Amino acid sequence: MTSIANSFITSAPVDPTISKTDGIVTNTITAVCNKGPVPVPKDLDDLVRLLHIELGTSGLDSEDVDVERVQQLMANYKSNMRDWKKYALFDKGRYTRNLVDDGNGKFNLMILAWPETTGSAIHDHSGSHCLMKILDGRLQETLYHWPDKVINESDNPDSGMGSDNSDDEEKEKDAAMKIKKETILKRNKVAYMHDKLGLHAVSNPLKSKGAISLHLYTPPYETCKTFNERSSKARSSGKCVFFSDKGEKIDACRSKEYTKCSLTNV
Repeated sequence: MTSIANSFITSAPVDPTISKTDGIVTNTITAVCNKGPVPVPKDLDDLVRLLHIELGTSGLDSEDVDVERVQQLMANYKSNMRDWKKYALFDKGRYTRNLVDDGNGKFNLMILAWPETTGSAIHDHSGSHCLMKILDGRLQETLYHWPDKVINESDNPDSGMGSDNSDDEEKEKDAAMKIKKETILKRNKVAYMHDKLGLHAVSNPLKSKGAISLHLYTPPYETCKTFNERSSKARSSGKCVFFSDKGEKIDACRSKEYTKCSLTNV
């Protein structure tokens, strides 16, 4: 499997030809692929079809799948509201995860709808590869270093948070999550994320407009770890459930699992 050294399609892998199309910097990687040119999906349904072909029965962990090629395929799809409008279902006060395709159990393709000023918790990806494409609006990605040691909240319930003791305040400051970089992602930009790159949080910075993003996760996951920004302590997210499935709102979306998920409930 080809490795990715950086989380953005605008960061060139080894030996690609850099080209600009419609103001978007992309990596033309056909010279290092054995499958020929990376196809250009004509719409979202076509992208789903092509992802099934590219990922086969194994997902991105397969040795014969090129991560950069799949990333370029996502970049080649140009956002069109007519394609994704039915999946872009919002919920007040939190972002939603709307399933587009389950990838025969090898990947999940979903659309996330972000109301104004909402965001995710800091989180890992349970070993999954994540590709994120902005379909509308803009999102801010904040990339964090992994803590030196991952400590679960339950391991030490007396964390000293909120104490007036200056020693505790110093410990809290030292334990805070460390930011690697912050990036604003605009329409049609694609980012790559994996636990090897660190942890991240994603948010909609706009006060007047929602945002829509397309996410590919392979292999799929139902739970992850979320992290306290001040203490770096981790907790299980709980089950990450979908708000809708193939454009149909799920009746149980207001279940306890949905409302208690620490990934979206921030």
